[in-house]
Amino acid sequence: MNTRAKGHGQIRRSQVITTYGPGALIDLPKHSAIVGGLDKWPSESKLEEIDEPRLSRKLQMVLGGGSLPRLYAPPAPSNVPGEVIGIGGWRFPEWFVVLEAPAAGERQRSRRLVHRKELERGRFEGKDVVATRFVRACPKGHVDDIDWYAFVHGPENNCRRQLWLDESGTSGDLSDLTVRCECGQKRGMAEAKDIGAKPLGTCQGTRPWLGRHANESCDQPNRLLIRTASNAYFPQVMSVLSLPDRGGEIENAVSELWDDLQIVNDSTGLEFMKQKPKVAEGLAPFSDDEVIKAIEQRKRGPISERPVKQVELEALMAVPEGFGDDIPIDPDFHARRLPDRVWRRSD
Repeated sequence: MNTRAKGHGQIRRSQVITTYGPGALIDLPKHSAIVGGLDKWPSESKLEEIDEPRLSRKLQMVLGGGSLPRLYAPPAPSNVPGEVIGIGGWRFPEWFVVLEAPAAGERQRSRRLVHRKELERGRFEGKDVVATRFVRACPKGHVDDIDWYAFVHGPENNCRRQLWLDESGTSGDLSDLTVRCECGQKRGMAEAKDIGAKPLGTCQGTRPWLGRHANESCDQPNRLLIRTASNAYFPQVMSVLSLPDRGGEIENAVSELWDDLQIVNDSTGLEFMKQKPKVAEGLAPFSDDEVIKAIEQRKRGPISERPVKQVELEALMAVPEGFGDDIPIDPDFHARRLPDRVWRRSD
Protein backbone atom coordinates (compact mmCIF):
# COMPACT_ATOMS: atom_id res chain seq x y z
CA MET A 1 0.00 0.00 0.00
CA ASN A 2 1.07 3.60 -0.46
CA THR A 3 2.77 4.63 2.78
CA ARG A 4 2.69 8.28 1.71
CA ALA A 5 -1.09 8.39 1.37
CA LYS A 6 -3.01 10.46 3.86
CA GLY A 7 -5.06 8.54 6.40
CA HIS A 8 -8.84 9.00 6.48
CA GLY A 9 -9.37 8.09 10.13
CA GLN A 10 -7.93 6.40 13.19
CA ILE A 11 -8.88 3.39 15.27
CA ARG A 12 -7.11 1.76 18.19
CA ARG A 13 -5.03 -1.37 17.56
CA SER A 14 -7.29 -3.37 19.87
CA GLN A 15 -10.31 -2.39 17.76
CA VAL A 16 -8.74 -4.07 14.73
CA ILE A 17 -9.00 -7.37 16.61
CA THR A 18 -12.57 -6.82 17.77
CA THR A 19 -14.88 -4.18 16.33
CA TYR A 20 -13.18 -3.15 13.08
CA GLY A 21 -11.47 -6.22 11.67
CA PRO A 22 -11.45 -7.22 7.97
CA GLY A 23 -14.93 -6.84 6.50
CA ALA A 24 -16.27 -4.55 9.23
CA LEU A 25 -18.37 -1.53 8.29
CA ILE A 26 -17.01 1.75 9.61
CA ASP A 27 -17.92 5.43 9.46
CA LEU A 28 -14.86 7.63 8.94
CA PRO A 29 -14.92 11.43 9.27
CA LYS A 30 -15.60 11.95 5.56
CA HIS A 31 -16.42 8.50 4.22
CA SER A 32 -18.27 5.31 4.97
CA ALA A 33 -16.12 2.29 4.27
CA ILE A 34 -15.55 -1.41 4.74
CA VAL A 35 -12.25 -2.46 6.29
CA GLY A 36 -10.04 -4.23 3.77
CA GLY A 37 -8.76 -7.78 4.02
CA LEU A 38 -5.22 -8.77 4.94
CA ASP A 39 -4.01 -7.87 1.44
CA LYS A 40 -4.71 -4.24 2.40
CA TRP A 41 -2.37 -4.39 5.40
CA PRO A 42 1.17 -3.00 5.20
CA SER A 43 3.95 -5.34 4.09
CA GLU A 44 5.25 -7.84 6.64
CA SER A 45 8.50 -5.90 6.99
CA LYS A 46 6.55 -2.99 8.52
CA LEU A 47 4.64 -5.14 11.02
CA GLU A 48 5.58 -6.55 14.40
CA GLU A 49 5.65 -10.35 14.27
CA ILE A 50 4.21 -12.26 17.21
CA ASP A 51 5.95 -15.51 18.12
CA GLU A 52 3.25 -17.64 19.71
CA PRO A 53 3.57 -21.22 18.34
CA ARG A 54 0.59 -22.58 20.30
CA LEU A 55 -1.74 -19.98 18.82
CA SER A 56 -0.30 -20.56 15.34
CA ARG A 57 -0.91 -24.30 15.62
CA LYS A 58 -4.41 -23.70 16.94
CA LEU A 59 -5.15 -21.53 13.91
CA GLN A 60 -3.59 -24.14 11.64
CA MET A 61 -6.01 -26.78 12.92
CA VAL A 62 -9.01 -24.48 12.49
CA LEU A 63 -7.99 -23.40 8.98
CA GLY A 64 -7.31 -26.96 7.90
CA GLY A 65 -3.66 -27.78 7.41
CA GLY A 66 -1.25 -25.93 5.16
CA SER A 67 1.80 -24.10 6.42
CA LEU A 68 2.00 -22.80 9.95
CA PRO A 69 0.34 -19.33 10.04
CA ARG A 70 2.55 -16.37 10.93
CA LEU A 71 1.08 -13.85 13.34
CA TYR A 72 1.44 -10.07 13.21
CA ALA A 73 0.21 -7.26 15.43
CA PRO A 74 -1.98 -4.57 13.84
CA PRO A 75 0.10 -1.72 12.38
CA ALA A 76 1.30 1.01 14.69
CA PRO A 77 2.00 4.67 13.79
CA SER A 78 5.28 5.13 11.98
CA ASN A 79 8.19 7.09 13.45
CA VAL A 80 9.32 8.09 9.95
CA PRO A 81 8.25 11.69 9.15
CA GLY A 82 5.59 11.78 6.45
CA GLU A 83 5.07 8.01 6.41
CA VAL A 84 1.57 6.69 7.13
CA ILE A 85 1.27 3.06 8.18
CA GLY A 86 -2.29 1.80 8.25
CA ILE A 87 -4.91 -0.57 6.93
CA GLY A 88 -6.63 0.07 3.62
CA GLY A 89 -10.34 -0.12 2.98
CA TRP A 90 -12.97 0.35 0.32
CA ARG A 91 -15.75 2.91 0.13
CA PHE A 92 -18.99 1.17 0.99
CA PRO A 93 -21.90 1.40 0.45
CA GLU A 94 -22.14 3.05 -2.96
CA TRP A 95 -25.66 4.41 -2.54
CA PHE A 96 -26.27 7.75 -0.82
CA VAL A 97 -29.15 9.86 0.44
CA VAL A 98 -29.08 13.55 -0.51
CA LEU A 99 -29.37 15.88 2.48
CA GLU A 100 -32.28 18.04 1.37
CA ALA A 101 -34.30 20.30 3.63
CA PRO A 102 -38.03 19.49 3.64
CA ALA A 103 -40.33 21.96 1.95
CA ALA A 104 -42.26 24.27 4.25
CA GLY A 105 -45.51 22.75 5.46
CA GLU A 106 -44.77 19.24 4.19
CA ARG A 107 -45.29 16.46 6.73
CA GLN A 108 -43.39 13.95 4.62
CA ARG A 109 -39.66 14.27 4.13
CA SER A 110 -38.41 13.18 0.70
CA ARG A 111 -34.75 12.75 -0.16
CA ARG A 112 -33.19 11.55 -3.38
CA LEU A 113 -31.43 8.18 -3.42
CA VAL A 114 -28.36 8.37 -5.67
CA HIS A 115 -25.44 6.16 -6.70
CA ARG A 116 -21.80 7.08 -6.17
CA LYS A 117 -21.31 7.51 -9.93
CA GLU A 118 -23.77 10.43 -9.86
CA LEU A 119 -21.68 12.38 -7.34
CA GLU A 120 -19.27 15.15 -8.18
CA ARG A 121 -16.54 15.66 -5.60
CA GLY A 122 -18.63 13.84 -3.04
CA ARG A 123 -21.74 15.98 -3.59
CA PHE A 124 -24.90 15.72 -5.65
CA GLU A 125 -25.90 18.90 -7.48
CA GLY A 126 -23.90 20.85 -4.89
CA LYS A 127 -25.66 19.23 -1.94
CA ASP A 128 -24.14 17.05 0.75
CA VAL A 129 -24.90 13.35 0.81
CA VAL A 130 -24.71 10.64 3.45
CA ALA A 131 -24.28 6.91 2.90
CA THR A 132 -27.52 4.97 3.15
CA ARG A 133 -27.81 3.01 6.36
CA PHE A 134 -29.29 -0.03 4.63
CA VAL A 135 -27.31 -2.80 2.95
CA ARG A 136 -28.01 -6.46 2.32
CA ALA A 137 -26.17 -9.52 3.63
CA CYS A 138 -26.53 -13.28 3.72
CA PRO A 139 -25.95 -15.94 6.42
CA LYS A 140 -22.58 -16.83 4.85
CA GLY A 141 -21.17 -13.39 5.60
CA HIS A 142 -21.43 -11.78 2.16
CA VAL A 143 -22.48 -8.14 2.08
CA ASP A 144 -23.58 -5.91 -0.78
CA ASP A 145 -25.44 -2.76 -1.75
CA ILE A 146 -29.17 -3.14 -2.09
CA ASP A 147 -30.36 -3.16 -5.69
CA TRP A 148 -32.83 -0.35 -5.09
CA TYR A 149 -34.33 -0.42 -8.57
CA ALA A 150 -35.03 -4.15 -8.30
CA PHE A 151 -36.46 -3.65 -4.82
CA VAL A 152 -38.98 -1.07 -6.06
CA HIS A 153 -39.84 -2.44 -9.51
CA GLY A 154 -38.93 -6.11 -9.37
CA PRO A 155 -35.94 -7.79 -11.04
CA GLU A 156 -37.37 -7.71 -14.58
CA ASN A 157 -38.08 -3.98 -14.85
CA ASN A 158 -35.58 -1.67 -16.58
CA CYS A 159 -36.81 1.68 -15.22
CA ARG A 160 -33.95 3.93 -14.16
CA ARG A 161 -35.74 7.14 -13.23
CA GLN A 162 -34.93 9.06 -10.05
CA LEU A 163 -35.44 7.21 -6.77
CA TRP A 164 -36.60 8.87 -3.56
CA LEU A 165 -36.59 7.84 0.08
CA ASP A 166 -39.78 9.12 1.72
CA GLU A 167 -40.01 9.36 5.50
CA SER A 168 -43.43 9.96 7.03
CA GLY A 169 -42.43 9.95 10.70
CA THR A 170 -39.57 11.02 12.93
CA SER A 171 -38.68 7.68 14.53
CA GLY A 172 -36.66 6.32 11.61
CA ASP A 173 -38.55 3.03 11.89
CA LEU A 174 -38.82 0.90 8.76
CA SER A 175 -42.60 1.28 8.78
CA ASP A 176 -42.13 5.04 8.24
CA LEU A 177 -39.88 4.63 5.19
CA THR A 178 -40.86 4.15 1.56
CA VAL A 179 -38.67 3.91 -1.52
CA ARG A 180 -40.37 5.65 -4.43
CA CYS A 181 -39.55 5.99 -8.11
CA GLU A 182 -40.57 9.00 -10.20
CA CYS A 183 -42.44 6.58 -12.46
CA GLY A 184 -44.93 6.13 -9.62
CA GLN A 185 -43.83 2.72 -8.36
CA LYS A 186 -43.04 2.49 -4.65
CA ARG A 187 -42.42 -0.03 -1.90
CA GLY A 188 -42.25 0.19 1.89
CA MET A 189 -38.96 -0.62 3.57
CA ALA A 190 -40.79 -2.82 6.08
CA GLU A 191 -41.24 -5.36 3.27
CA ALA A 192 -37.46 -5.79 3.12
CA LYS A 193 -37.66 -7.83 6.34
CA ASP A 194 -39.78 -10.55 4.72
CA ILE A 195 -37.07 -13.12 4.00
CA GLY A 196 -39.47 -15.67 2.52
CA ALA A 197 -40.46 -13.38 -0.35
CA LYS A 198 -36.81 -12.59 -1.13
CA PRO A 199 -37.44 -8.84 -1.53
CA LEU A 200 -33.69 -8.18 -1.71
CA GLY A 201 -32.96 -10.97 -4.16
CA THR A 202 -30.49 -13.84 -4.00
CA CYS A 203 -26.96 -13.28 -2.74
CA GLN A 204 -24.30 -12.79 -5.40
CA GLY A 205 -21.44 -13.80 -3.09
CA THR A 206 -20.08 -10.26 -2.91
CA ARG A 207 -17.03 -9.68 -0.67
CA PRO A 208 -16.28 -5.95 -0.95
CA TRP A 209 -13.53 -6.08 1.70
CA LEU A 210 -11.44 -7.97 -0.89
CA GLY A 211 -12.08 -5.39 -3.60
CA ARG A 212 -13.99 -5.58 -6.84
CA HIS A 213 -14.47 -8.85 -8.71
CA ALA A 214 -14.02 -10.93 -5.53
CA ASN A 215 -17.42 -12.62 -5.73
CA GLU A 216 -17.92 -16.29 -4.99
CA SER A 217 -20.84 -18.62 -5.61
CA CYS A 218 -23.77 -18.27 -3.19
CA ASP A 219 -27.47 -19.09 -3.35
CA GLN A 220 -28.64 -17.73 0.01
CA PRO A 221 -31.47 -15.18 0.21
CA ASN A 222 -30.33 -11.66 1.05
CA ARG A 223 -31.42 -10.13 4.32
CA LEU A 224 -31.73 -6.50 5.34
CA LEU A 225 -28.82 -5.24 7.43
CA ILE A 226 -28.64 -1.86 9.09
CA ARG A 227 -25.08 -0.78 8.47
CA THR A 228 -24.51 0.92 11.83
CA ALA A 229 -26.21 -1.75 13.96
CA SER A 230 -24.24 -3.58 16.63
CA ASN A 231 -25.08 -6.94 15.04
CA ALA A 232 -23.58 -6.03 11.67
CA TYR A 233 -20.17 -7.52 12.45
CA PHE A 234 -19.00 -10.27 14.78
CA PRO A 235 -15.27 -11.07 14.91
CA GLN A 236 -14.10 -14.62 15.48
CA VAL A 237 -11.52 -14.14 18.21
CA MET A 238 -9.05 -16.87 19.13
CA SER A 239 -6.64 -16.43 22.02
CA VAL A 240 -4.17 -18.17 24.31
CA LEU A 241 -2.34 -17.01 27.40
CA SER A 242 1.16 -15.95 26.44
CA LEU A 243 3.03 -18.31 28.75
CA PRO A 244 6.24 -20.21 28.02
CA ASP A 245 5.72 -23.81 26.93
CA ARG A 246 8.18 -25.93 28.88
CA GLY A 247 9.38 -27.64 25.74
CA GLY A 248 13.18 -27.59 25.79
CA GLU A 249 16.18 -25.46 25.05
CA ILE A 250 16.52 -26.59 21.44
CA GLU A 251 12.89 -25.71 20.64
CA ASN A 252 13.43 -22.26 22.12
CA ALA A 253 16.64 -21.78 20.14
CA VAL A 254 14.95 -22.79 16.89
CA SER A 255 12.03 -20.47 17.68
CA GLU A 256 14.34 -17.47 18.19
CA LEU A 257 16.07 -18.15 14.85
CA TRP A 258 12.94 -19.14 12.94
CA ASP A 259 13.18 -16.33 10.38
CA ASP A 260 16.41 -17.93 9.16
CA LEU A 261 15.63 -21.60 9.82
CA GLN A 262 12.13 -21.83 8.32
CA ILE A 263 13.56 -22.44 4.83
CA VAL A 264 15.96 -25.18 6.01
CA ASN A 265 15.00 -28.66 4.79
CA ASP A 266 18.20 -30.67 5.27
CA SER A 267 21.70 -30.62 6.73
CA THR A 268 23.09 -28.84 3.66
CA GLY A 269 20.68 -25.96 4.13
CA LEU A 270 21.48 -25.87 7.83
CA GLU A 271 25.22 -25.65 7.19
CA PHE A 272 24.57 -22.75 4.80
CA MET A 273 22.51 -20.89 7.40
CA LYS A 274 25.14 -21.48 10.08
CA GLN A 275 27.46 -19.24 8.11
CA LYS A 276 25.53 -16.45 9.80
CA PRO A 277 27.23 -15.75 13.15
CA LYS A 278 23.98 -15.42 15.10
CA VAL A 279 22.69 -18.76 13.78
CA ALA A 280 25.96 -20.56 14.49
CA GLU A 281 26.12 -19.10 17.99
CA GLY A 282 22.50 -19.88 18.82
CA LEU A 283 22.76 -23.51 17.67
CA ALA A 284 26.26 -24.22 19.02
CA PRO A 285 25.09 -26.41 21.95
CA PHE A 286 23.15 -28.78 19.66
CA SER A 287 24.01 -31.32 16.98
CA ASP A 288 22.83 -30.86 13.39
CA ASP A 289 20.54 -33.90 13.70
CA GLU A 290 18.86 -32.41 16.77
CA VAL A 291 18.35 -29.09 15.03
CA ILE A 292 16.93 -30.67 11.84
CA LYS A 293 14.53 -32.74 13.95
CA ALA A 294 13.38 -29.65 15.86
CA ILE A 295 12.86 -27.71 12.60
CA GLU A 296 10.80 -30.54 11.09
CA GLN A 297 8.75 -30.82 14.27
CA ARG A 298 7.97 -27.10 14.30
CA LYS A 299 6.90 -27.16 10.64
CA ARG A 300 4.41 -29.98 11.07
CA GLY A 301 3.41 -29.22 14.66
CA PRO A 302 3.36 -31.72 17.51
CA ILE A 303 2.14 -35.21 16.63
CA SER A 304 -0.14 -35.17 19.64
CA GLU A 305 -0.89 -31.57 20.49
CA ARG A 306 -1.72 -30.96 24.11
CA PRO A 307 -4.79 -28.84 24.78
CA VAL A 308 -3.97 -25.14 25.09
CA LYS A 309 -5.45 -24.93 28.59
CA GLN A 310 -3.32 -27.87 29.73
CA VAL A 311 -0.13 -26.17 28.51
CA GLU A 312 -1.12 -22.95 30.27
CA LEU A 313 -1.82 -24.79 33.54
CA GLU A 314 1.49 -26.69 33.34
CA ALA A 315 3.38 -23.44 32.81
CA LEU A 316 1.75 -21.86 35.86
CA MET A 317 2.27 -24.94 38.04
CA ALA A 318 5.93 -25.26 37.01
CA VAL A 319 7.01 -21.97 38.59
CA PRO A 320 9.06 -22.18 41.80
CA GLU A 321 7.60 -21.53 45.22
CA GLY A 322 8.10 -18.14 46.77
CA PHE A 323 6.52 -14.79 47.46
CA GLY A 324 7.99 -13.00 44.45
CA ASP A 325 10.30 -10.03 44.07
CA ASP A 326 9.81 -6.50 42.87
CA ILE A 327 12.29 -7.06 40.02
CA PRO A 328 11.38 -9.98 37.70
CA ILE A 329 14.17 -12.44 36.91
CA ASP A 330 12.68 -13.25 33.50
CA PRO A 331 11.18 -10.17 31.76
CA ASP A 332 9.01 -12.36 29.48
CA PHE A 333 7.36 -14.45 32.19
CA HIS A 334 7.76 -14.05 35.94
CA ALA A 335 5.59 -15.85 38.47
CA ARG A 336 5.89 -17.47 41.87
CA ARG A 337 3.71 -20.14 43.46
CA LEU A 338 2.52 -19.72 47.03
CA PRO A 339 4.30 -22.39 49.10
CA ASP A 340 2.16 -25.38 49.93
CA ARG A 341 2.81 -25.03 53.65
CA VAL A 342 1.18 -21.60 53.63
CA TRP A 343 -2.17 -22.59 52.22
CA ARG A 344 -2.38 -26.39 52.35
CA ARG A 345 -3.51 -27.61 55.75
CA SER A 346 -4.50 -31.09 56.84
CA ASP A 347 -7.61 -31.30 58.95
